[in-house]
Amino acid sequence: MTIRVPFRARVLAVAVALLVPAGLLSATPADAAKKVPVPVSPCGTTVVLKADGTPWTCTFGDDFTKGPLDSTKWLPQVTATSGYTSGGTCFLNTANNISVAGGMLKLTARRVGRPFVCKTPTSQFSTNYSSGMVSTYTKFTQTYGRFEIRAKFPASRLPGLQSSIWMYPQDPGNQPWPYGGEIDIAEWYSQYATRVIPYLHYGTSYLDPNATNTSCMVADVGAWHTYVVEWSPKVISFIYDGNVCMQNTAVAGQYPFNKAYMLALTQLMGVGDNAPTARTVMPATTDIDYVHVWS
Repeated sequence: MTIRVPFRARVLAVAVALLVPAGLLSATPADAAKKVPVPVSPCGTTVVLKADGTPWTCTFGDDFTKGPLDSTKWLPQVTATSGYTSGGTCFLNTANNISVAGGMLKLTARRVGRPFVCKTPTSQFSTNYSSGMVSTYTKFTQTYGRFEIRAKFPASRLPGLQSSIWMYPQDPGNQPWPYGGEIDIAEWYSQYATRVIPYLHYGTSYLDPNATNTSCMVADVGAWHTYVVEWSPKVISFIYDGNVCMQNTAVAGQYPFNKAYMLALTQLMGVGDNAPTARTVMPATTDIDYVHVWS
């Protein structure tokens, strides 16, 4: 279990340890504050501890406090260059689909009245749906660690929408999906609006009873929740709002879960029995409050 210690308390303990050897016990509080500045962390002001009591080390963070989208951390994924689509979704890099405002990243799916042409690297298709997706492709990858995202999904209970917080290998190699691996931290389908689903995709995941769990209930996905994966060579744990939803020890540290993965955040249209209908509530937005990663 991860233990959170208030950052201020830890800084105070460090400050005392530093000041005593230096003979500064007579310093005023103001002087001490000047001599021991509070570190600024991209992962916020709370120290997160591992189960053994040692702190995680922040490696990546974005609180989306100001726009536009930070291009040093995020790459908008567009269908025209990636070819990625699902449920007829055309991913575009427009302010209508990807925006940073009010301290949040907003990924919005929209339906237009007249079909438009969505291009891919090799072809094109006609659709009524556009949406937003960002990833850390070529910006940030990591093998193992703690990945935490605070998010809220569209407040809908009708079919047609899917929100995904997931990870994918920076270099999947020549292996066809799913052999190259995929870590779905949290996937939400509007047809099953009261649950969020983790999934480990790999070659024989269909045989693994701990590759997914469809019983992770989340009350009101339209409210803020924290979605976490803690990934080590020994175990991969999925933790929602501080509660362990699923753990897998069989494939942790084994191929393909022993290489660098990037992060991806996606709002898209559903497929299959969760495909959009005329009743699907649109526009639909996944809001991201922050993304924090530790090693």
